[in-house]
Parts: sequence; C-alpha cells; structure tokens
Amino acid sequence: MPLTDTAIRNAKPAANPYAMADGGGLLLWVTPSGGKHWRMRFRHLGKPGILAFGPYPTVTLAGAREKREAAKRHLADGKSPAIEKKRTAILAKAAQDNTFAKVAEELIKKREREGLAPTTATKLRWYASLLGKIGKRPVGELEAFELLEPLRKIEASGRCETAVNTLALAGRVFRYAVATGRARRDVAADLKGALTAPKVTHHAAIIDTEGAGRIMRSIEAYTGQRLTKLALAMMAHTFPRPGELRLADWREFDLDAATWRIPAERTKMRKEHLIPLSRQVLAILKELHAMTGGEGLVVRSFRNPRKPLSENTLNVALRSMGYGADEMTSHGFRAMASTLLNESGKWNPDAIERALAHGDSDTVRGAYHRGAHWQERVTMMQWWSDRLDALRCGAEIKPLRKEG
Repeated sequence: MPLTDTAIRNAKPAANPYAMADGGGLLLWVTPSGGKHWRMRFRHLGKPGILAFGPYPTVTLAGAREKREAAKRHLADGKSPAIEKKRTAILAKAAQDNTFAKVAEELIKKREREGLAPTTATKLRWYASLLGKIGKRPVGELEAFELLEPLRKIEASGRCETAVNTLALAGRVFRYAVATGRARRDVAADLKGALTAPKVTHHAAIIDTEGAGRIMRSIEAYTGQRLTKLALAMMAHTFPRPGELRLADWREFDLDAATWRIPAERTKMRKEHLIPLSRQVLAILKELHAMTGGEGLVVRSFRNPRKPLSENTLNVALRSMGYGADEMTSHGFRAMASTLLNESGKWNPDAIERALAHGDSDTVRGAYHRGAHWQERVTMMQWWSDRLDALRCGAEIKPLRKEG
C-alpha cells in the first residue's frame, strides 16, 4: 500500500531500523534515533543496488516519488541510476567551478607550467578581465552574442587590436573547455569576421647607414642614466627583442665564452637562443657588471633593483634624443640590423634569420642551420659591432658588394 504523509509523520523509531514501502522499490528507512531517509532498491544488469534520495521531510513524499520515476527511466534506457546520480553530482559541482574566468585561469596556469613567459601570462589575464561579467558565466552556457557585447565595447574605444586579441584568447579558452568536457563547442568561432580587423603596423625603425651612424652618435652623447645608455647600446649591438634584454639575468651570460644564452621560456619562438658577443658588447657587459654586482637582472629599474628596466624607459630616452615614435623605437634596432646586414651582401640570409631568433617552419632544416651557421654568426656579430662603431665615427658610406 502506498505511503501517505500522515503515515510517515506517525512512524515511530524502533530498537532496530525498519523500512516502510511505497512501491516500485521506494522505501522510507526509519532509524532507532528517529531519522527517516528515502531509499530505492533496484536491479541493473541482474545486480542489486540501492539509491539514497535524502532525508524526510527535506525530500518530501512527492519529491521521493519523482526521483524514483527518474531512476526507473534510467533503468528503462539501460542505464544504472546510481551511476547517473554520481554523474549528475559531478556535473553540478563542476558547473560551480567552470565559469569562463576559472577555465581561462586554469588554461593560463597550464601554459605557464609549459613555459609561457610571465609577461605573456599577465597580458592574457588582462585580456580575460576585459570580458567583464562574461567571466562569471558557466563556459558551457555562453553564446556568441554574449561574447560579442564586451568585444564591441573594446572596439568602440578604438582598441581594435585588443578586441581581436581578446577574442583569440576566448577561442583558446573555449577549445580548452571542449577538450576537458566543459563545453560542447567553441562559440568564439562564430564571431569570425564580426570585429574590425586592426591595421597592420610595423615598429618604427631607422634602416639606412646614415641614420644608423646618427643614432649611435646619439647614444654615445646621451646624458641621462648611464644604465639606460648601456642598455640602448646593447640593443643596437645584439638586437634582441626588448623584453629579452630587460629580463636578462646574469646567469645567462658566459663572458669567457662570449655568449648570451636566452632560455626558451623567454623567447617569442619558445626556443633557446644563443647570441655571440662581440668585443664591444663584452666591454658594455663588464661595465654593467661593475654597476650591478653581477647578480640578478642585468638592466634593472632605478627604483627597485629586483624589477627590470621598463621598455618605456628606453623609448623615452630615444625621444629625448630627438627620435619621434614614428622614427625609432627600442624594437626598431632589430629592423635596423636585419636591413643593413642583408644589404651588406656578406652574410647568408639564414645566418641573419638565426641571429634575429626567427622561427623555421621546417624543423629539420631549422635544426641543421642552427649549427651550420654558428661560426658565421660569431664573425657576423663582430663585423656588426665594428660596422656600428665605424658609422658612429662618420666613416664614409659606400655600397658593399658581395665578394666572389
């Protein structure tokens, strides 16, 4: 006979636990302490099982019956209701931890463990923060139109490139969520073409010999902080990416072997980059060594020696020398070296590409050329420093022809 609320309320505890049946396997288990708990007996694939539905009256009689019918539907579909209950609990818990912001942070931390540069990680977190309330939404429930709203606001502020980069991060987060079972698809892919494509801009750079001589004279005559002057000279002679120099640690330098080994986690291509050091660069480093004690950061903040010199400091120094933002930047030393080294006709283009730490889509070819051009790069870097010195001193500029 089916149970009633009156019968349940009137059920008294006994010396031993006992069950009151409602039919269809549903039982109310009464304990000696007076507790009343719903249970359901079932068989799946010939094996008996028991489901717990919770205590009465937290789970009412009607609620217990609904749970029983749901379990019977699982059985009819050939599923174990016990396993489905666990699955539901796991999904419910996961939903609490599966907001877009939390999945984005999980992805960024994963990439940090894989060697993502700290500066890049900081930038990715900033992109994620720009999505505002999107970050609090379950990643698997988001729709493309919801993502588009904050991106449009970023775009409207004139930051088209930032909007595109934020969308790119969102796509990576969605794909990671799909791979880890927390979203069904990458809804960011639906926004392809929805944002204004930013205009491609190049870093301003001096790329002629006359200009190269002029800027080297400007660096020589710079009257600001000595460390800033030496950092600019290092940029000119070794032409790394600005962040590679600003975050350089003394442990990366072997002055006896005349090499600077930039670890993979600090390079754009995520490959270790070895730079031969000319005599001029070694002289610069010896002066920096005396200034810093040869420990920690090579070029550091004036206010906090544990923090790197900012890229803005280098660019401000260039502005104080009379170079506008449309004429030269700290990154522009790379273009200057690339252009003038190629125009000299003296060096294999692959050696120049290796010196610039550019990637090679052909892994085998890249591995071969890294070794094959090392000695040429050693000679080339000394030639480049000598050339900068000659241009600084006003040497006559003549076209150089490739020998042979």
